[in-house]
Amino acid sequence: MRSSIVFRRGDEHPAPTRSPVVLALDTDDLDQALDWAERAGPAIGMVKVGLELFCAHGDRAVRALTDEGHRVMLDLKLHDIPATVARAARAAADLEVELVTVHALGGPAMLAAAVTAASDRSAVAAVTVLTSHDEAELGAIGLAGAPALAERLARLALDAGCQALVCSPREASSLRALASPDVQLVCPGVRPRSSAGADTPDPRGVVGDDQARVATPAEAVRAGADWLVVGRPITRAADPAAAARALRDQALAARAVPPR
Repeated sequence: MRSSIVFRRGDEHPAPTRSPVVLALDTDDLDQALDWAERAGPAIGMVKVGLELFCAHGDRAVRALTDEGHRVMLDLKLHDIPATVARAARAAADLEVELVTVHALGGPAMLAAAVTAASDRSAVAAVTVLTSHDEAELGAIGLAGAPALAERLARLALDAGCQALVCSPREASSLRALASPDVQLVCPGVRPRSSAGADTPDPRGVVGDDQARVATPAEAVRAGADWLVVGRPITRAADPAAAARALRDQALAARAVPPR
């Protein structure tokens, strides 16, 4: 079975047992972020530093997490003119982050500039369609059809040399078919399975959930996801460590089942 998860530093576990969970540290409190990451421990394979944490603490947040041994996905969704994005991607690579995100909507020149600037020191992950967008939301901004749009943007990103794609689990299967095995698929919008045992997302969701296109860890892995980005189902759980382990175990169990 394929496994295109890429690690560049200090792998301690063979590919089938590495956690594919990326813990989203969606807070502006660095101490809280460090605590969440520590409590999740080996149940996660990477942490995500997004706009909240980076705007509050900048590169200090990234360095504090890497100093603790965490791999970092810097999720700033860069989207600007090519020269500006290139300088930002170069700065992210200087921080030794594993992944830095850019918006595929920025176009071919911007995507290529980011890849060149990161210079293989960090993988550039192109965001296709945000998981918060449903068809009504896309229609309001003059776009339609999340699956077709994600595929079109993925092709642009791959042609530009992006090493990773960010998509909802619902588009993962079609994008996996487009991409070579060494391209990583990163899927936000992953939610725990129903407590009834069915392999469907828990209908209760989480407080403040704004995700529109979601799937369970098992569904996402079977669709071809390499990384599962999860925040509130872990960080807002009564026992974050147990919640992280449960999500990891669901994903690893699905990875261990040969495709039909």
